[in-house]
Amino acid sequence: MDAQHLSVRLATVAKYVPQGSRLADIGTDHAYLPVNLAQRGLIAGGVAGEVVKGPFENAAHEIEREGVAHQITACLANGLQAIEADDQIDTVAIAGMGGTLITQILTQDFERLAGVQRLILQPNVGEWHVRQFLMTHGFQLVAEEIVSEDGHDYEILVADRQAQPQQYTAEQLRFGPYLLAEHNATFMAKWQRELARTEAVLQQVRSAKAVPVEKVTALEAELAEIKEVLQRVGA
Repeated sequence: MDAQHLSVRLATVAKYVPQGSRLADIGTDHAYLPVNLAQRGLIAGGVAGEVVKGPFENAAHEIEREGVAHQITACLANGLQAIEADDQIDTVAIAGMGGTLITQILTQDFERLAGVQRLILQPNVGEWHVRQFLMTHGFQLVAEEIVSEDGHDYEILVADRQAQPQQYTAEQLRFGPYLLAEHNATFMAKWQRELARTEAVLQQVRSAKAVPVEKVTALEAELAEIKEVLQRVGA
């Protein structure tokens, strides 16, 4: 992968970045996403944020090498601290982290999202944490996609600022309201695998010398929920 050839995951994130927006890509790594968008004339400019020195240097080198330093600025900063008011950022992308970490990043410097109208988030795990955050912090989900690449499934969540976002059920927060409605083959395969994984964990827990009753109860509830969804949408 490089700036001219994005992975399926990043290409899916890219397609939800509004034309002409000013993008902050947090945890940018090599800055492939903002560089690609700048080269295609799809963004007006923005920042590529990294908290680790090595990836920051990679991003800065890529931006300079690809000739977009007049549009994209590499920032060595923790999370949203890469965003300053003068940057006029209206779109934020955070991809390739756990849902808990993404939520933490958004929460700890929430005031820096003041001018942001769109969030494009791709958690590797813990997607429900992200949906819960959006629902309770003035962002309405407007799209979800699930893609499979190199043996992994990735969910891309897109949300726009809205004063009173729709409130979702626990099931919708876990499985995704849009993904549930579409329930495509990738979605079904993911949850079939998750069903098998949870069954294996439950079997291990039940075979322990001292069976943790609360853990068993939680796993049984999780299994029942997955089975119910798969049966309903697969019918």
